[in-house]
Amino acid sequence: MSQPKIKRRVGKYEMGRTIGEGTFAKVKFARNTETGEPVALKILDKEKVLKHKMAEQIKREIATMKLIKHPNVVRLYEVMGSKTKIFIVLEYVTGGELFDKIVNNGRMREDEARRYFHQLINAVDYCHSRGVYHRDLKPENLLLDAYGNLKVSDFGLSALSKQVRDDGLLHTTCGTPNYVAPEVLDDGGYDGATADLWSCGVILFVLLAGYLPFDDSNLMNLYKKISAAEFTCPPWLSFSAMKLITQILDPNPMTGFKRETRFTSKCPANEIIHKIEEAAKPLGFDVHKKNYKMRLQNLKAGRKGNLNVATEIFQVAPSLHMVEVRKAKGDTLEFNTFYKSLSTCLEDVVWKTEEDMKEVHV
Repeated sequence: MSQPKIKRRVGKYEMGRTIGEGTFAKVKFARNTETGEPVALKILDKEKVLKHKMAEQIKREIATMKLIKHPNVVRLYEVMGSKTKIFIVLEYVTGGELFDKIVNNGRMREDEARRYFHQLINAVDYCHSRGVYHRDLKPENLLLDAYGNLKVSDFGLSALSKQVRDDGLLHTTCGTPNYVAPEVLDDGGYDGATADLWSCGVILFVLLAGYLPFDDSNLMNLYKKISAAEFTCPPWLSFSAMKLITQILDPNPMTGFKRETRFTSKCPANEIIHKIEEAAKPLGFDVHKKNYKMRLQNLKAGRKGNLNVATEIFQVAPSLHMVEVRKAKGDTLEFNTFYKSLSTCLEDVVWKTEEDMKEVHV
């Protein structure tokens, strides 16, 4: 009589079928024998990890990931090790990939795409505020749970799906480069935050258009298109969706959203200063003035300490001033929320061109 197959166990987890495979890892379905809860078990080969000098990075990223608890990020529960393997226990997500929806149903309506994009940006921003970058956001990493909520997987573990060269740096290889930011393709090191934001822009485009903004069967041509941000929005996109996508898919990582924090005014400098002060105080900011510069400090600590905002006024023509508002310290999302409130309060101060007036009525 044949013996029933004994299921292999790792700690309190009973392992089942393989559900995924990557460069460094294999993912298996498993079950917590104490609670009956299903989990995904990522199994890394220690030898490969050591050979590619990734042990420190993986340790560091796993330690950070344990602290990340967000409804739109796949949870990392615990990590175990044997002589030859590292086992990472992750939340098991059952709803498949977000992009299967596009493959099956075509492009999304803007309200549906907006919901997923909000969830994606919330997840990305939350992780960035804790110093964790994905660096490899693409369709395979966007999962849906049983309730249709977005879950970003492999946050902080992106090194596992990339190749590391002898210089110990991450270099993008294989996989799909369609979602990769221009500065990543340049291969000279890059800022994880702006690279992630670019990928989010590509994802938003695909949700709304149903196809990729940058695509070419020739890899060199594809790289050229990405580097020049050479894409065309389909005619069915609303003006605001086009504007947002164009702002995100800016090939210069140093601009993009930052340029939105400047405005021009025909009011005298003293009046602008007075108006900024009037707008900032009810929002909980302490105002320090010195000549045409101001420092606004939020008295209430946010996610990354107190938000500090610096403003400066420059005369660009006899009766025209440019006002620059920038984040000096604190969280970007909190700064963006503050800037939005400030812009609303200063509507009568901001100089509007005819073009701006058209945009308002679109």
